[in-house]
Amino acid sequence: MSGLVQRVASGKIVSPENIARQSRLELKQYALLMAVIALSLFGVVMIASASMAYAEKNYGMPLYFASRQLTFLFIGLIAGTVLYQAPLSAWEKYGPYLIIVSLVFLLLVLLIGKEVNGSKRWIDLGVFTVQVSETVKLFIIVYLAGYLVRRGELVQNTIGGFMRPLGLILIASVLLLLEPDFGAVVVIVLTACAMLFIAGVKLKQFMVLLVSLAVTGTLLIVLSPYRARRLASFLDPFDDPFASGFQLTQSLIAIGSGGITGTGLGNSVQKLLYLPEAHTDFLFAVMCEEFGFIGVIVVVALYGFILWKSFNLAKIADQQGNRFAGYLALGIGVWIGLQSFINIGVNMGILPTKGITLPMMSYGGSSAIVFIVSFTVLLRIELETRQFADKVLRGNSGGGAS
Repeated sequence: MSGLVQRVASGKIVSPENIARQSRLELKQYALLMAVIALSLFGVVMIASASMAYAEKNYGMPLYFASRQLTFLFIGLIAGTVLYQAPLSAWEKYGPYLIIVSLVFLLLVLLIGKEVNGSKRWIDLGVFTVQVSETVKLFIIVYLAGYLVRRGELVQNTIGGFMRPLGLILIASVLLLLEPDFGAVVVIVLTACAMLFIAGVKLKQFMVLLVSLAVTGTLLIVLSPYRARRLASFLDPFDDPFASGFQLTQSLIAIGSGGITGTGLGNSVQKLLYLPEAHTDFLFAVMCEEFGFIGVIVVVALYGFILWKSFNLAKIADQQGNRFAGYLALGIGVWIGLQSFINIGVNMGILPTKGITLPMMSYGGSSAIVFIVSFTVLLRIELETRQFADKVLRGNSGGGAS
């Protein structure tokens, strides 16, 4: 009970018992799990539809990518079931080791990684490849959540405490840029900034960080010819619709063709080898074509619910005094929200093209498995906050409290 944080509302102290009761009411069982399952299964359906022509042409199996995605989801389910048993204290304890492992594997990618389309982001294990950047995103969030608990006052009051975690994130970002994987760097850095801001870092230091990031990002674009070309094609894709602007123009055609209700499942035209990466980075465009605005509303609502659930869990965990769980839920929520927004924004032409997946829907083994593990962590936070609330209420009932 001593771990509960007493709140002041309307001039009255809110008791731990009331906080526990409110937490118990807000922790709806299975809602988060059902949303994740719905996204995953709908993702498999869309992967099957979007990849059928490409898979038939290149592999002689129309459902090649859909069947592999189901395999990845099954592997993720096994990993998630095992990790669900691990208490949050274990994640907090091993967070620093996870970030070290991440840096080691990022180095291995540069040394022995598999190169695809000019990028070296994968380690080939024979049966399938592993994209290390996906695990790095989760491990950095776990490490930073633990660091903010251990060194929270230093982060708020000293430059050294503020800069120390940024040093490790900088090393990881440099290694990712060498692959190159600019999209992963954007997601990691923005997620870390959100966590630091919520942790109470001084506004002056935070503004200096944002300006530094803006300058660095601008230089990375200006000094890199292919990033500059991507930016130019983003600003006016129809200036060169058959070369640099081809992918975005095809995506916009797909989205515009869907209208309100869509053309129907399987009836997309752009997926017929017109739209590149239709089952990975541009799956959202095919979904818009086949399910229209109504399908978009449903999918965005599911992501919105997951985002709200993550932030609500962060609030409840903080009220219970479990700051690690609070920061962890916050970080995962920001990560999922950012990556979803960036992928959808790229498909709709409101953000420059980046190779980044739509969580739980785009094809990709590493992405699917890591996201399942991440949602498992959220479910574990939900379990422990519920158990804490139940313990408080049982203790008060046993003590004769009304």
